[in-house]
Amino acid sequence: MRCVLKVSGSRSLANFASKMVCVKTMCHAGRVDSATELGRLIGPLRRAVLRSRHAERLPDLPEAQIELLRAVQEAGTTTPGEVSARLRVAPSTISNLVRTMTATGLLTRTPSATDLRNVHLSLSRTAHDMLDRYDRVSTTALRNAMHRLSPKRRKALEDSLPAIADLITALAEQTPDGGPPAPQKAVPVARERSATPAEGRVGAVLDATVKTPT
Repeated sequence: MRCVLKVSGSRSLANFASKMVCVKTMCHAGRVDSATELGRLIGPLRRAVLRSRHAERLPDLPEAQIELLRAVQEAGTTTPGEVSARLRVAPSTISNLVRTMTATGLLTRTPSATDLRNVHLSLSRTAHDMLDRYDRVSTTALRNAMHRLSPKRRKALEDSLPAIADLITALAEQTPDGGPPAPQKAVPVARERSATPAEGRVGAVLDATVKTPT
């Protein structure tokens, strides 16, 4: 027995959410492979959300451009190199995207005051407004769909959100071949003298900052 993952019609998001809970229940019962079924759910969810955007006549940007805009939005101001590292995309690909999105008025490029070879990227007002509209439409569609679920299934879906967030982080940290991330090697720091108590407290803060994953 398995859920049929067909998403269509005005109730598509509610149908998806109901099927997601169905998959969760069946996985606990050991009747399906959770990774397989979750992979099958991702596409229908994405298409259902995109249809809600199309219904509101929002601009249909390529997914790569939306990801870049989200990365810049989260950073506030960033560089092409930082975006490349964050999204794990080749620098040449980021350069081409930045060139296109600057020409269409979505990104603003500001020359670096300390390195003339580099630029700082920020969102234009048009991009800010566009992302705000995307978020409002998607949130409304998802909220309306979730309200069509029974209280029990809605709670099950809400309870799964932290695990989904952790899964996204784990996927982002995987190597290209799907393996676990390589362990980071500690870099020894030479000390010429003993640190004072105040210096020790500052050093502890800095150590924690360095070890915190971004």
